[in-house]
Amino acid sequence: MSYTEDQLIGQHAPLVRRLALQMISRLPANVELDDLMQAGMMGLLDAVRRYQDTGAAKFETYATTRIRGAMLDELRSQDWLPRNTRQKARQIEQAIQALEQQLLRAPQEQEIAAELGTSLPEYHALLEEAHGVQVLHYEDTLSPQADTDDLPTPEAEGAWHWSTPLEQLANKNLHTALVQAIEALPERERLVLSLQFEQDLNQKEIAAVLEVTEGRISQLRTQAISRLRAKMAAQDLVSKPAPPRPSRKTLAAAS
Repeated sequence: MSYTEDQLIGQHAPLVRRLALQMISRLPANVELDDLMQAGMMGLLDAVRRYQDTGAAKFETYATTRIRGAMLDELRSQDWLPRNTRQKARQIEQAIQALEQQLLRAPQEQEIAAELGTSLPEYHALLEEAHGVQVLHYEDTLSPQADTDDLPTPEAEGAWHWSTPLEQLANKNLHTALVQAIEALPERERLVLSLQFEQDLNQKEIAAVLEVTEGRISQLRTQAISRLRAKMAAQDLVSKPAPPRPSRKTLAAAS
């Protein structure tokens, strides 16, 4: 490895840690930071070796894409979201989608709980158990007939475009629908997502801002994402709320 490569890796190693911390803050506790960082370093090394300074993109921008892609590949290799957690999330999405069709508005927590046939405290507990669900899962980008052998991979050497969930999320139709779904969220839930994803606050900091417990922030975040998934499923932009396919590995949309 040349001195220039060594320099680039040393200079951008903190970027790997920063991206790993951002991603892991939105993932379940069983995902190890070290695993993400190790994958991210491999992505950084790959970026160093592939990057060509054509003036089209700065190295850090290019490296960020490669690092995130490597981390997502690592998540794809693990079934990081337990099946029972996915099932609970699906139940919430189904209830929300059904109520939105009936009420033509965002349902309140009490209404969702009633639709699920549980009490409000039981519904809050269900939200806690479903913590870790993401707006977009890897399985959502595949057709029902797709096989795991067809998982997308980076294109040829030096290619800029990656056919991954991150790139799918950048798709204009999907992006527009997601923005509209976020704007339709109840104000408090929209604020939670804004503080986390735009202001980059952690759960403790968001709880302090809203003067509620961290557990309540977790509930609001899970409920907000369930609303987003239900609304997008209604537009066929993600898989319909239904029991998950047991053979499909799940991937987060951590962007």
